Amino acid sequence: MSPEAPSSPRSLAEALRARDDASLAALLRGRPDLITPVPSDLTQLATRAGTRASVLRALERLDRFALQTAQALAVAPDPAPYDTLLGLLAGDDGDEAVAAALPRTVAALREQALVWGEDDRLRLVRTARELLAPSAQHPSPTGLGPTVREATSGMSPGRMQEIVARAGLRSTHDSVSAVTALTGLFTDREKMTELLDGAPEAAREVLSRLMWGPPYGQVTADPAAHLRWLLDRGLLLPTAPGTVVLPREVALHLRGGRAHRAPEPLPPAVEPSAVHSPQVVDATAAGQAFTALATVEELLKSWNQGGPAVLRAGGLSVRDLKRTAVALDLPEPVAAFWIELAYAAGLLASDGEADERYAPTPGYDTWLERPPAERWAHLAGTWLTATRTAGLIGGRDAKDRTLSALGPGLDRSAAPEVRHRVLTLLAGLPEGGAPSAEAVLARLSWERPLRGPQRDSTEDLRTRLARWTLTECESLGVTGRGALSAQGRALLGPVDAAEGSGSGTAPDLLSPAELATATAAAARLLAPLLPEPLDHVLLQADLTAVAPGPLRRPLADVLGVLADVESKGGATVYRFTPGSVRRALDAGQTAADLHAFLAEHSRTPVPQPLAYLIDDVARRHGHLRVGAASSYVRCDDDAVLNEILADKRAAALRLRRLAPTVLAAPCDPATLLEGLRSMGYAPAAESAEGDVLIARADAHRTPPRTAPEPVPDGPPPPDATLLTAAIRAIRAGDLAATAPRKSTGTELTGGELPRTSPADTLATLQAAVLTGDAVWIGYVNAEGAASQRVVAPVRVEGGFVTAYDHTADEVRTYALHRITGVAELAED
Repeated sequence: MSPEAPSSPRSLAEALRARDDASLAALLRGRPDLITPVPSDLTQLATRAGTRASVLRALERLDRFALQTAQALAVAPDPAPYDTLLGLLAGDDGDEAVAAALPRTVAALREQALVWGEDDRLRLVRTARELLAPSAQHPSPTGLGPTVREATSGMSPGRMQEIVARAGLRSTHDSVSAVTALTGLFTDREKMTELLDGAPEAAREVLSRLMWGPPYGQVTADPAAHLRWLLDRGLLLPTAPGTVVLPREVALHLRGGRAHRAPEPLPPAVEPSAVHSPQVVDATAAGQAFTALATVEELLKSWNQGGPAVLRAGGLSVRDLKRTAVALDLPEPVAAFWIELAYAAGLLASDGEADERYAPTPGYDTWLERPPAERWAHLAGTWLTATRTAGLIGGRDAKDRTLSALGPGLDRSAAPEVRHRVLTLLAGLPEGGAPSAEAVLARLSWERPLRGPQRDSTEDLRTRLARWTLTECESLGVTGRGALSAQGRALLGPVDAAEGSGSGTAPDLLSPAELATATAAAARLLAPLLPEPLDHVLLQADLTAVAPGPLRRPLADVLGVLADVESKGGATVYRFTPGSVRRALDAGQTAADLHAFLAEHSRTPVPQPLAYLIDDVARRHGHLRVGAASSYVRCDDDAVLNEILADKRAAALRLRRLAPTVLAAPCDPATLLEGLRSMGYAPAAESAEGDVLIARADAHRTPPRTAPEPVPDGPPPPDATLLTAAIRAIRAGDLAATAPRKSTGTELTGGELPRTSPADTLATLQAAVLTGDAVWIGYVNAEGAASQRVVAPVRVEGGFVTAYDHTADEVRTYALHRITGVAELAED
């Protein structure tokens, strides 16, 4: 082996030390876990970059070709020349696409500190090699087995000599040279071709079955002749009784040098499967956005008086989810999505009472006052960044417990990245272009492949997140007919069409400030597309009212009390019933108020049947009065009370007569009111003074609540200010750790601090003040943390030394008794 070039780094730390600040910033930005906390020097940074947890995280963020490149390096010699790596990926016949993509991929792996060294000596980080190298317990996706050296490590010298002789090689003096000779044979294309030409046909069939993996097979104690031929020549090597393996060198020869059956240097293209007019897409998405707003409002209006109870373990019960889905006329998974979105947006929460229930928050009232486009933008921005994942509802957690809506365990930190990436792919298409779901999923699978084979047919989490994203963004109005709308495009902010197209790094998510700007822009684009709210309805003779579009809020609120919604769609149909009219009267309206309201807001004359209905219900409203006795019924017409007592349906109320015009009941007034109304009467509540009480439907609200915070996927990416400060601190710490020192007769190793007596320490520091030289000190702070620093002393007095600290790039004061020792720096 030729001696190593002087410029070649001998370790990852040296490779990092040779980088400029921009390259270090790219590493820390791509692997933010390395900066938490800030390493003291580059040696510590390199150590942290090689830890198992950090390497696993980095490997999981590689695209398929970058992962294939790392896997090829894991089966290559260590170190491996660039040409060897290219041969493993492109094969003996070459591959132009692989050759074109490989330099960029190797540079990306170097940037992520997974590969280091010059092109003539490429090295995979040791931990990554251990994770990706093939073994019997953890097969490699390459399908390759162990090398000849690894497979023959326990073989007897006599058996090795027999294999060497049967393979047509000269016998050797020891097993090491025999392994070398056998490896040389298997890596020589011409000699291997000549050897295999003489193999029996059945033997070649066995090799072809094992060629692409798994490389292990079973043999009997007395193998067949064709298997014996392979075993005698080392083309199959025993690993355990009855088990044989195809050596890596033989498999690579049979494959034509390829480590992978199908290298994928280029990402799958995402092409439109249909193209629509941008105007049609925007209009369709706007219609869905309007429907989304109506759905969320209807959901929270139905919970206005206090929604379903909170389960003991948290969340919504299956029965309450079904009831909500029926009320919204939606499938349960869709209803669960809107519930979770409202919760993530801070519009609903638990009220925190003893009988804990879900209810709208005060933020819901604020949200209702905003223009429709801004309300939609708030929902869409929340959806884009939320980590709560409604698609998981109904599944099982790690402890086999059912995941419920609004319950714990629904956060998936990868969700915002997947949503952002899906929309970014859609934004890269021409306006109006709608891709197929399969094309989007194939692209995402290439960008974030699984490192190992899946154990079952279940899709991985990222694929499921992408499927849910495509469905949810259509329901929300971010897309229309499968294509990204103008308002959806604005949600992403400025988009680079080539973002994430094989770099192996995640697309940058929007900061809170950028998201606020993006949602405001989306709201401006959506506003002209939403229908204008109407201030009128069309009354019909069949006791219905038709709202030909969205209604203004005061009109919609009053009409929602006065009538029941019969059907929804482009136009909403309301039906007036005795119960709905009585509901309006209970809310404080009078018959005259209702007549005036309908006359003012109807484009058609008020039908006579509707006027009669209002007058008839109003005439009977309050004829019976209920108070607390526990409760009582009072009526001036004793015949009505006799009728109630004779009714079998009143038996449950256990009424008794107190006077000719008074009945008493042991139940509370609310139960008595409800019971009499179910019998067809229209009682009114009264106070202790005998005045009629108007049962106003006051909305139930939770105390002020903040929206749930998304659960981050690891440490957040550092901003430019933090990166600059961190790199400066790392460089300074590295200077202190690597500064050359004068020999003191006692060499220090690693991070060992210098040790000198107090007298020597004081004398050296005082001398440095006079000469202006920098010195190297060890220092232990008040918390007991030890560090080494390069300082230029300015003043020594009162038990303290004031010095310019090259490590911190500022003047600091140090207590002399905390300095462990001092050493002079070498003159160079």
